[in-house]
Amino acid sequence: MAKIVATAVDRNTLSFIVATSFIHRLYQAIGSNEIHPSIKIQNDTLKYSTWGIGPSCQYSYKNLLQMRLISYNSSAMKIIEDIMKSFRALLALMLVTWLIGCTAAERPHAGPAAGEGWRAIHLLGYDTDPEVEELIKQIPALAEMGLNVIVFEVDYNFTFISHPELRWGDHPVTRDAARGLAKTCRENGIRLIPEFQCVGHQSWAKETYPLLMEYPHFDLTPGAFPDNEDIYCREWDVMNPEINTIVFRLLDEIIEAFDADAMHVGMDEVFLLGHELSPSTRGKDPGELYAKAINEIHAHLVEKRGVEMLMWGDRLFDGNDHEFGEWESSLNGTAAAVDLIPKDIIICPWHYEKMEAYPSLPMFLEKGFRILPTSWRNVEAVQALIRHSQILDSPRMLGHLFTTWGKTDLLAYQPLIEGLKLITND
Repeated sequence: MAKIVATAVDRNTLSFIVATSFIHRLYQAIGSNEIHPSIKIQNDTLKYSTWGIGPSCQYSYKNLLQMRLISYNSSAMKIIEDIMKSFRALLALMLVTWLIGCTAAERPHAGPAAGEGWRAIHLLGYDTDPEVEELIKQIPALAEMGLNVIVFEVDYNFTFISHPELRWGDHPVTRDAARGLAKTCRENGIRLIPEFQCVGHQSWAKETYPLLMEYPHFDLTPGAFPDNEDIYCREWDVMNPEINTIVFRLLDEIIEAFDADAMHVGMDEVFLLGHELSPSTRGKDPGELYAKAINEIHAHLVEKRGVEMLMWGDRLFDGNDHEFGEWESSLNGTAAAVDLIPKDIIICPWHYEKMEAYPSLPMFLEKGFRILPTSWRNVEAVQALIRHSQILDSPRMLGHLFTTWGKTDLLAYQPLIEGLKLITND
């Protein structure tokens, strides 16, 4: 029999054996003349792209970006050509993807143990490989401080393959750097959760981010607000189904590169749903629109990919019932979505000022959500939010999420240092 070697980018020897053996057996059962566009032959290499497809399995196609079948003689070349012509080969190769992911040894658990509180920090601004490498060096010390979760905001600062036009910056983070960060976090008992800002935060000041620059018809308010004047940030059109097709590919790439079992999807500070300058949502219920976007993302991440989903909580907390203002609560009707979305989403209600009580926390708990209260730079406010969380004493109170909203000396960051004292001594 002609020799075919199957290779996968993770170079897992077990994967080679499983894939090679399976494909040899597969060929004996194939006899179709159908051609499928997902299978292409080029320079004696059969390429099978796995973006956005594959069985639902926790490791169904982690670390498998391409399957390559390399021929060594004319007989092997004939086998490859025949496989390429078979539609059934597509399904079979999808099964190989599943075998490779599920046969390999499961990775060791990282992050909070069952019943252990989350001691988490949100990080952003590590947008190039050197910056990620700088962070990697600090991971052991951060773990020593007591952190067991990192929410790492990626957004468009990544070397996307499915849509390279959406890369941001001259030297965005590569897969190698992402995997290096994931590996170091895992070795130090830290759960790494990447974040990609969905719907809102598609611009900052006068700068519009790649999705709406490359696809201006995806803009929720196309042609309005020149230079982003008179709005906080641009938002994508939740009524345009083309957006999900593209964005879900980006989410998939991030999940795979960061070896993630959870994804934070942002979705804070969304103000333009139902706006009079939004052709697709003008006059529609902002709560229903917001819930629609959340549910579609949840269907892809949780139901299809099998990962947990986190999001900010400000748009789900009604500022008309509690005087929290238009930023950390909603005054534009999106709060009604809280009763229209799945309860397995982890909500991160953020509050940055010191208050006697934080009513968003018991509200989310009473509705059945797990929550991760979030603080920022005011040490007294951090301590007040942590103490209020501890008083509530609910099994759905996961822990605490610290934020920096800019690069800083993490090991000397006082909100983190003082806050961890309360949590670790609890």
